[in-house]
Amino acid sequence: MAPNLHSSDTSLAAVHDVALLDLDGVVYVGPDAVPGAPEVLAQARAAGMRLAFVTNNAARPPSVVADHLSELGIAADAGEVITSSQAAARYLADRLPSGARVLVIGTAGLLEALGERGLTPVESAAAGSAADGVAAVVQGYSPTLSWSMLAEGAVAINSGVPWVATNVDPTVPSPRGPLPGNGSTVAALVHATGREPVVTGKPDPTMHRETLIRTGAKRPIVVGDRLDTDIEGANAVGCMSLLVFSGVTTPAELLAARPEHRPSYLASDLRGLLTPHRAPQPVDGGWRCGRWLARADGEALVLSRAEGMGGAASDGAAVPPARFGEEELDALRALCPAAWSGQDESGPGGSGRREPPPVRVDEGDAESARAREVLDRLGLA
Repeated sequence: MAPNLHSSDTSLAAVHDVALLDLDGVVYVGPDAVPGAPEVLAQARAAGMRLAFVTNNAARPPSVVADHLSELGIAADAGEVITSSQAAARYLADRLPSGARVLVIGTAGLLEALGERGLTPVESAAAGSAADGVAAVVQGYSPTLSWSMLAEGAVAINSGVPWVATNVDPTVPSPRGPLPGNGSTVAALVHATGREPVVTGKPDPTMHRETLIRTGAKRPIVVGDRLDTDIEGANAVGCMSLLVFSGVTTPAELLAARPEHRPSYLASDLRGLLTPHRAPQPVDGGWRCGRWLARADGEALVLSRAEGMGGAASDGAAVPPARFGEEELDALRALCPAAWSGQDESGPGGSGRREPPPVRVDEGDAESARAREVLDRLGLA
């Protein structure tokens, strides 16, 4: 049996006590809220769900993130914000003596987190004497990163001290498209030093442990837009997950997802917290979800229309129209196990990136024109 998406007869907000929300690409993109996010999160709170804002972005302290969320109309306080800086600081504090000097390649978020754990942030690899020199290097995303910061990092890393990266996300979303993230600058130091850092942000379990410690969640659900951080991190700790398409992941990338990158639920955006979810069901020769059938035909997938079963119910949240409606999502839900089963049956295929299978419509289907329209909206035509 192929790995499958899950179903929920009631809204996810009624099932899970805490939503572990990624920020970039989920709650906001750049300086602006994702359309409808403030309204949806307010309704989720009203339904009894607590919110934790979890980010791999180490640049800003929790108080600054909370203030930004409040400016966007999303009620939040600093205690609800968990950053990769905090996870990295806890990791180092567990291994270094109190007051140890840590070279920071980053900004205020890391400085505050290290201070909270009793460590001393410094800016130079040559700080102090040999007896009280740099004990470790920590690197996080910085929009003001300079060559001199990388140079100090290279000197310290080459001396053999521990090196921790808050995350290795290759990009960060922006209104202009993906921009270089912390992973891109970490790669520069890997190339320069020949060493690899310990990574404490998502998908490493260190980040999720930090979040669970701070929230006390019993039935958490991770909400994210990245397969290789949010969803992989959730799977690594056995947590349910909701993939949203308001950030960087595309439907084509989901169809090519490796087992560790496959989510529990799909939604266009955060309104997926307020709705029930239907899972695809196996039928003769394929998979069905709602009124869509998907099957494999050689290397390709074929989508066709089936009668009966309408779309999943909505609670009528007063938010702007979604990028993908329930009909598009049902088609994608049917296509996922059809794609994944073929990949899994062909073996592991190494650890590299997979290519999504081509998708076409069943030309003998009376509603093939509608199927083509759905695939076009999903970017799969």
